[in-house]
Amino acid sequence: MKVLVTGYTGQLGFDVVRELKARNIECIGTTRNEFSLTDTERMKSFVREYKPDVIIHCAAYTAVDKAEDEVDICRAVNTDATKHLSEVCKEIDAKMIYISTDYVFPGDGEAFYEPEDKKAPQNVYGQTKLDGELAVQEILDKYFIVRISWVFGSNGKNFIKTMLNLAKNHDKLTVVNDQVGSPTYTVDLAKLLCDMALSDKYGVYHATNEGICSWYDFACEIFKQAGIKINVEPVPSTAFPTKAIRPHNSRMSKKCLDEAGFNRLPAWQDALVRYLQELNM
Repeated sequence: MKVLVTGYTGQLGFDVVRELKARNIECIGTTRNEFSLTDTERMKSFVREYKPDVIIHCAAYTAVDKAEDEVDICRAVNTDATKHLSEVCKEIDAKMIYISTDYVFPGDGEAFYEPEDKKAPQNVYGQTKLDGELAVQEILDKYFIVRISWVFGSNGKNFIKTMLNLAKNHDKLTVVNDQVGSPTYTVDLAKLLCDMALSDKYGVYHATNEGICSWYDFACEIFKQAGIKINVEPVPSTAFPTKAIRPHNSRMSKKCLDEAGFNRLPAWQDALVRYLQELNM
């Protein structure tokens, strides 16, 4: 089996390639230099030449606030490029694993979203990712759509690294406590994505580490595990106005994984322990 992974320089793409290599699965991780998502013909030529059996599409425009001003660029990367990648996938009869987001949902209430629940993105980023999902479903039969949230990994920026860096120069931090979701460790997620790549259990899935928390809860646990003494104060989202609306509820049901026979990811607290070890904390 040959696997092409887009977005190799990102947190998830990096760990997916690492996991594939650990399993001795032939793969290539692409970056924007040789695989520009907005250069359709070059992208398709690259795929035709490599002819993978599976494409794990991790690359995306993820600057959520910036997307409100760069609508066309965000759509070109998240929607149009996904459509074109799906077309060449169909042409070479490859499977597609498309990484999506909790942002496709309205983000209200307290219930856990099921994969088929009503979609109502509250920002440009979420809408373009949803449109990417729809393109995949319209063009392909052999696809996995995997919605994730609150991602952290060794290769890139994330909330944990931000908190640890802020703690170096502050003795008090304020963190929002009215946005709830599930952190997702890319090392754990990469294992699941590789399991999916080896299967034909196509469909739409939610994949995050087990358990839920607020960003405030997450920050407190980070400092507790890292042995850092700092005062963390909970505040509402209104204390940090952002251009793009963030979901207050990012709870996503993982029953779909159970039904397909895939293993759920470990608890997020356990994932945090291992991630801090990876960072040598």
